[in-house]
Amino acid sequence: MAARNRGFFEGRNIFCLNLVSSPGSGKTTILEKTMLALKPELRMMAIEGDQQTSLDAERIMATGVPVVQINTGMGCHLDARMVNRAMTDLPTAEHSILFIENVGNLVCPAMFDLGESKRVLIISVTEGDDKPLKYPAMFRSAHLCIINKTDLLPYVIFDVEKVIQNAKSVNPELEFIQLSAITGEGMGDWLEWCRRSVK
Repeated sequence: MAARNRGFFEGRNIFCLNLVSSPGSGKTTILEKTMLALKPELRMMAIEGDQQTSLDAERIMATGVPVVQINTGMGCHLDARMVNRAMTDLPTAEHSILFIENVGNLVCPAMFDLGESKRVLIISVTEGDDKPLKYPAMFRSAHLCIINKTDLLPYVIFDVEKVIQNAKSVNPELEFIQLSAITGEGMGDWLEWCRRSVK
């Protein structure tokens, strides 16, 4: 099913991003700011994954971007079949970006291919710099790591260089972007990464 999803996305030039993180890393805030910034120039859509509620989908809906909510109940991740079903409710457009916000945790989603083009891992400086060593499968499966909440660096114990070094020991090809979704610092690098990725 993941292969079918990937073929569907590639056939329509839809750049699909699977956003993974632990709860509270700032995925939804990054997504909101991204959609508001890119809406004038790019077609976008979103799939929101949570165990319960439609709170995140409501936040995305407020940006004017089409969104579908998937509630997994006791499930700890999205799978390719869920994504495939959700796509029937989205107005797909060629040369667009599909953001999939996965259920928040650093274990289960690492093991499930959704058919995405790239996997973007978001961590925040409040989580500790040992995450790559504790959750190597997630870091190994990611293409880009966003280090969020950099505005809090003066107030927390977090070594940016150490986390990058730890992550590189697990995945030497991993790219990094440091940003603060709240202040906007570094968001330009992320937005440009998205722009370059759309064919």
